[in-house]
Amino acid sequence: MRDAREDARAIFSKALEEVVPGRLLAHCMSRKGNELKIVHDRGQFGLDLDAFRHVLVLGMGKASGELAVSLESILGDRIDDGFVVTKAIGDNSCKRLQLAEASHPVPDFRSMEAGRKALALAAQARAWEAAGEPTLVLVLISGGGSALLCLPAEDLTLEDKAGTTKLLLASGARIGEMNAVRKHLSGIKGGRLAEACYPATLVSLVLSDVMGDDLDAIASGPTVPDSSTWEDAAEILRRRGLWESIPAKVRSHMEEGLAGVKPDTPKPGSPVFEKANSFILGNNLLALKGASAEALKRGYSCLVLSSRLEGEAREIARVFSAMTVDMERYGLPLTRPACILAGGETTVTLRGKGKGGRNQEMALAFLCALEDSKALDLNLVFLSAGTDGADGPTDAAGAFALPSMVGQARAMGLEMRSFLADNDSYTFFDSLHGLLKTGPTGTNVCDVQILLLP
Repeated sequence: MRDAREDARAIFSKALEEVVPGRLLAHCMSRKGNELKIVHDRGQFGLDLDAFRHVLVLGMGKASGELAVSLESILGDRIDDGFVVTKAIGDNSCKRLQLAEASHPVPDFRSMEAGRKALALAAQARAWEAAGEPTLVLVLISGGGSALLCLPAEDLTLEDKAGTTKLLLASGARIGEMNAVRKHLSGIKGGRLAEACYPATLVSLVLSDVMGDDLDAIASGPTVPDSSTWEDAAEILRRRGLWESIPAKVRSHMEEGLAGVKPDTPKPGSPVFEKANSFILGNNLLALKGASAEALKRGYSCLVLSSRLEGEAREIARVFSAMTVDMERYGLPLTRPACILAGGETTVTLRGKGKGGRNQEMALAFLCALEDSKALDLNLVFLSAGTDGADGPTDAAGAFALPSMVGQARAMGLEMRSFLADNDSYTFFDSLHGLLKTGPTGTNVCDVQILLLP
């Protein structure tokens, strides 16, 4: 007999293995003497380290700690100095790079201190260049960097930016929308870190947590041109109904930008990007390919639906429920034993006061949709989980949803739809031992959904 729940756990674990940051960097970067080679999503890039007097390292994001350890093992004493901020350091064997922790998804004082340190290193690079000492700055970027490395614009406070971030999160804003706003409230994002380092040579190594791998959206694009404008950021706040709710100083800051009093973020064609290169090392699709290989190994026919799912988590859940019924009744798009995989980043519009995250909410909404379809007699497992190991402000990566949980919940007096209405999916699945807890994974490439019909 198959244990579909354990199969789902193993398939998810394999997805994580494919995007272990240190392993990815070691695979993509090699050094032979002073020749450095980087294999990336579009080919190869080479650097002659002899061309540089100094090498600095900057890093931000949930995966940047592991990336830093791997990078130092490759470059060793060629690194002059470096600073990396992450959510949880974990095992740190770095000797030349300073690793620090800060807050996510809402920045804290440590995030702001990290921003100051990053700009101080950028100023050092600029000073060396001015002294005729060529400098290479390697930047390690991964998801979560927007909050972990935070430096509000000069006329704003940390509270202004954190308050705006909280409002955007609660509104259900997509990551691209959030970052378009945050870049215009920052002194370091939206290409401004590249501006601060110029004319040093800049190479960014990126683990993508953004659908489509848009470089200007990952960690709010600190080292690439910004495609968004003051007008875009203001329109997002208005469309989300937040213009009157944001802190007064943020609104005043935005109004000065709209009036042309404050300069916009650096755009394509700016000279500050003449010596800047960015490369994707890994993404959600790579994780899904690993998951697919494991599903096939376990005897499932497999379909990777998409690596770009977005929208309300509870609405995406209904799509998975509908596919389940079609597979059971018509064998479409697959016949049993079947595995449907998907990834991306959904959103949750907060309506209640409960505890949970987008993956747990999707799993709970999936059960509600199965009940609506009168499909609770089906043999299946649905798992939705975040590759970083943290779903929203909880200690769970996500949750398993099995039809049998509906009957168990009734027997315990738990009303599913009440928990969904209150955005309290964590409490629901915790009561039914349905949470997936991995702890911090050290990586971050969006979420993974696994639907198994054994």
